[in-house]
Amino acid sequence: MPDAARELTPQTPLEAGIRCHALLPCAGTGSRAGTLQPKQYQPIMGLPMVLHTLRALRAVTRLDRIVVVAAPGDGFWAGTDHGVTALGCGGSTRAESVFNGLQVLLDEGTQPDDWVLVHDAARCLVTAAMIDALIDACRHDAVGGLLAIPLPDTLKDSVDGRASATVPRAGKWLAQTPQMFRLGALHAALKLAAPQGFSGVTDEASAMELAGHRPLLVPGSARNVKITYPDDFDLAEAIFRSRT
Repeated sequence: MPDAARELTPQTPLEAGIRCHALLPCAGTGSRAGTLQPKQYQPIMGLPMVLHTLRALRAVTRLDRIVVVAAPGDGFWAGTDHGVTALGCGGSTRAESVFNGLQVLLDEGTQPDDWVLVHDAARCLVTAAMIDALIDACRHDAVGGLLAIPLPDTLKDSVDGRASATVPRAGKWLAQTPQMFRLGALHAALKLAAPQGFSGVTDEASAMELAGHRPLLVPGSARNVKITYPDDFDLAEAIFRSRT
């Protein structure tokens, strides 16, 4: 269903007493992006990238609140009102930032059975329709899940910069965000990995997998690109312009 059509469709509410939170780890520097500042604050069409991301999240009516986990001393969020709760407890890795943010929410009394959608600040091309599709797919699931797309390209192993083997792509998916899990379960999974420095945890789904869970794969969109390299900013601008 086209994004515009989905956004006009009334959304099924969550079960009674359960809330849905969005959490954005926003403490990284994005060294591969080639920007002079953390990439999440690099302008795209005159607006810091993270604010494009927040615009999509704010359009999702079933999200109770949006929490940003920023680096300690990050002045971007000071004295501003972007409709978010900003926490200055970001860690040295994405996993640590997410864990710290979840800990604050639990310490504040947020219910462990509430859902949390963790989303990359650098996936600024996400739409409310994509997020709503994830909520619809996961809201009754025992584990939760993530947006992902089947691997479309040939995948290679390499040795010394040369292709050494072709990896079968059947059953392979490219993980995206948001990733949606019960807050308490995700916190517990990350806590298990914390003593090892979150080794092997590259996203929330990997933490859940290490804890013995099998997250649901929810078809996402090839346009839900993560801005990683310098050329990606031009791609994001082109996609934004195509929408308008």
